Amino acid sequence: MSEEPGSERVIADRYRLLSPLGEGGMGTVWRARDELLHREVAVKEVRAPAGLPASEVERMYARLEREAWAAARVANRNVVTVYDVASEGGRPWIVMELIRGVSLADQLEAEGTLSPQRAAHIGAEVLAALRAAHSAGVLHRDVKPGNVLMSNDGRVVLTDFGIAMVEGSSALTMTGEVIGSPEFLAPERALGRTPGPESDLWSLGVLLYAAVEGNSPFRQNTPLSTLRAIVDEELPPPHRAGPLAGVIEGLLRKDPAERLSADRAEQDLRLIGAGGTPRADTPPATPYTPT
Repeated sequence: MSEEPGSERVIADRYRLLSPLGEGGMGTVWRARDELLHREVAVKEVRAPAGLPASEVERMYARLEREAWAAARVANRNVVTVYDVASEGGRPWIVMELIRGVSLADQLEAEGTLSPQRAAHIGAEVLAALRAAHSAGVLHRDVKPGNVLMSNDGRVVLTDFGIAMVEGSSALTMTGEVIGSPEFLAPERALGRTPGPESDLWSLGVLLYAAVEGNSPFRQNTPLSTLRAIVDEELPPPHRAGPLAGVIEGLLRKDPAERLSADRAEQDLRLIGAGGTPRADTPPATPYTPT
């Protein structure tokens, strides 16, 4: 990492870090300037926890590179665009388009629950991103409000493919390791079974439930009890979902083969988002083909 007197840090002799956009336990996302193309970008930095064995650090960096690879395979306005993977200090830095706005998680915390119509619009946009990803052989595996960005220009953007699993690639996780946010995991993933696109649809259902109800349906006091509830407990009926209730219940069926299809879910979400009400019939179950 180079640094000039009186200036910000520069990554790979090209990306000048200006200010942090967000920070978590795994690292920081920076607002930066591409000195070559003279545009602002977002740069994702991941910091390995102190004392982490070298093999684990390598796995973390490999997962970071996987994020860039997975997201770059998906061309869709609802998926954050990856520009570059820079190398600095022996680790990768992901360079992405800069989304000006807030996460859905921040919006829910600041403003409270959403109306069914607004939640349906956001859900339809996230589902469009997921369908594009699934068509490219990519599972997101961590769909949650914190990974949905609400852009100031009205775009809804799905980001953070850092734990995405790409069809045909080798697993980067240890046997038995749970990846993703527990309360958004599908039952088949909680049971250690091979996930498919339906697993992302379940997570979208949890996101929609949380958006209108104010809490995720299966959250418990500990991750283990949360996973047990996901597998064993019935869905608490939503009370504020209105016309969105059928879509939520359809996406949150325990058996992935019985889950609402992506086609039908997006059709209903678009209709609700436009102020309509979907028909109440139950669509036939579609075959479940794991990736």
